[in-house]
Amino acid sequence: MPREAEPSLNEKQFVIQALQENLRLDGRELDQYRPLELSFGDQYGLADVKLGKTRVLAKATAEVTVPYTDRPLDGIFTIATELGPMTSPAFEVNRPTETEVLLSRLLEKTVRRSGALDTESLCLVAGQKCWSVRVDVHVLSHDGNLIDASCLAVVAALRHFRKPDTSMEAGVLTVYTPAEREPVPLSWLHSPFCVTWSFFGEEGEIAVLDATWIEEQVRVGSCTVSLNKHGEICQIAKLGGTPVEAVALLQCVSVSLTKVKEFSDLLDRKLAEDLKRRDKGGFMAELRAENDR
Repeated sequence: MPREAEPSLNEKQFVIQALQENLRLDGRELDQYRPLELSFGDQYGLADVKLGKTRVLAKATAEVTVPYTDRPLDGIFTIATELGPMTSPAFEVNRPTETEVLLSRLLEKTVRRSGALDTESLCLVAGQKCWSVRVDVHVLSHDGNLIDASCLAVVAALRHFRKPDTSMEAGVLTVYTPAEREPVPLSWLHSPFCVTWSFFGEEGEIAVLDATWIEEQVRVGSCTVSLNKHGEICQIAKLGGTPVEAVALLQCVSVSLTKVKEFSDLLDRKLAEDLKRRDKGGFMAELRAENDR
């Protein structure tokens, strides 16, 4: 399997020494994110997230299918991640690396298992028909902190997505096209976001937020906190690495809550802007026209 070029010994020592002096290569504070951009496509359910040079695209789709036999009253919700050679030479098609597996598991725990999407609302006919909602995550550029960018992209895509409206008459299910009826949003319960910390130093005493690719190569451990703006923690993943003091983790969680509130405000603002952009000639325009007359 091809490997990505590792930073040289001089580069590693330079990064570590700079962090010990509270300095970062791009001039940020230790608890500061890179510039974050979020945009939506012309189609519903298409979200593009840029976090510095890291770029992630998420696309939500839905189709009518048969529910699982053990959950006849629930719809189906899946998240699929794809890291190809375009992202980095270390990734190959159909050969998931450890990075891809961990990314997929963390997104599953954060979004699907936390009950962010109400899967019962996806049921159409109990035990026979339901909506299957799928989110495909495509990493276009990898410069560190894939988890946070991917989680924001998934949540943004799902909240932006609209599924076709349906009706049930005399046991016959009808799925309407967007021209016949306005598509309806998903039943969304809460918006969880990931905040990833990287630890540096012999004892992991330096905690850094939103590590770049080169910083990820020299860290001694990492911790991903998933929570929503209400402070409800969905999961905390500390996968190996140097042990970290409990007090340091509590401080990280406290800062994470502030960052999650910023993510939530950004997403709400961008969704409102997109809705306003799409509604130029819609229902509000008709009302204004009637008032003018």
